[in-house]
Formats: sequence, structure tokens, C-alpha cells
Amino acid sequence: MGELEDAVMTRVWKWNRPVTVREVLEDLQQERSIAYTTVMTVLDNLHQKGWVRREAEGRAYRYEAVSTRAAYAAALMNDAWSQSDNPAAALVAFFGMMSEEQRLALRDAVRMVQGPSVENPDSASRGGGR
Repeated sequence: MGELEDAVMTRVWKWNRPVTVREVLEDLQQERSIAYTTVMTVLDNLHQKGWVRREAEGRAYRYEAVSTRAAYAAALMNDAWSQSDNPAAALVAFFGMMSEEQRLALRDAVRMVQGPSVENPDSASRGGGR
């Protein structure tokens, strides 16, 4: 996704509702000079790429994100990882770049994916020791 596409999608994700070209334009114009037709083209491109869906409203469209920013980030990470000739080394290098906060978030995510773990097999056979 290009820089302008990301700026547009950031708004669509943040607002979490169907948006018009005009709404995105007015918000973007607080940061940069940009034309209505440019925003319309970017949203049309995002629609063609499958990142937004659109619904006609009069002579215009309302655009809505197809997935979340988290799903987009996950797809980027998966794509980059799958292109590595040594996925394990790529992960080790990636983990080395992480801040402590990111590593904690990763641990939490792994726990969520794995589900509840049994730390003490004896307590599991007794119903969790309660």
C-alpha cells in the first residue's frame, strides 16, 4: 500500500464506518493540499484492490474497510516471512528488533492462540486445584 493509500485507509479504519470522498478529503486537507479527484481515485484503487467496499449513495459512494488494520499488518508480516529463504532466522532477526513492550504483546498473543495451558498436570487431574 502506498503512502497516500495508507493515509486514506488510516482514516477509514479510525472512523470505523462508511465514509465519503468528501469526508476523507476534508480531513486530509488539514495536513496537505490535495484534490477531490485524487482522493476519489485513491478510494477507487483501494476498492479495486479489495481493501474497501463501496455502496452507492446518490451520485457518490460510501466506502468501508473490508478488514482491520491488524489484519492488514498480519498479512504484511506473513507475506514478508513467507518470502524468506530461512524463516526461522527471519523470525529471530524480527524478534531482535522488537521493543520489550512488543515482546510482551507477542507473548500475550501466543498465549491467546495456544489457549489455556496446563502448568501442573496434577492440578489438571484434580479440576484445577480449586
